[in-house]
Amino acid sequence: MNQTEIIKNLPYQKPFLFVDELTAISENGITGNYTFTQNEFFYKGHFKENPITPGVILTETMAQIGLVCLGIFLLKDEISSEKKPQIALTSNQVDFYKTVLPGEKVTVVSEKVYFRFNKLKCKVKLFNAKEELVCRGEISGMLVM
Repeated sequence: MNQTEIIKNLPYQKPFLFVDELTAISENGITGNYTFTQNEFFYKGHFKENPITPGVILTETMAQIGLVCLGIFLLKDEISSEKKPQIALTSNQVDFYKTVLPGEKVTVVSEKVYFRFNKLKCKVKLFNAKEELVCRGEISGMLVM
């Protein structure tokens, strides 16, 4: 399964799709990126006069790329036009170090910790365009067909 097919199988659409491209895909991890445009819906209210990307959106970006895209890849043999994966976030723990401003491109690097009994747990890191660590943590989810 290639990046186009994985993105097509995501259960999200704009304005809540935070995956532009996947640059590395394997059984053990995935890497992808997203550019936060100046017009993202959440910048209007977070913060007035000085918008930054909310931590919950950064966490969602890491989950979409690092957990959901990887889960779709791992379930590729079970996915069909009739059967699409349903994915529910079960836990996350994320530490934040830097802010992400409107217009910034971020890269998510995810490493599979385990995938068993349809539960996927990953170590995820999010970097800015300067390759500085913005945040990192662990995200888990259940994948059901």
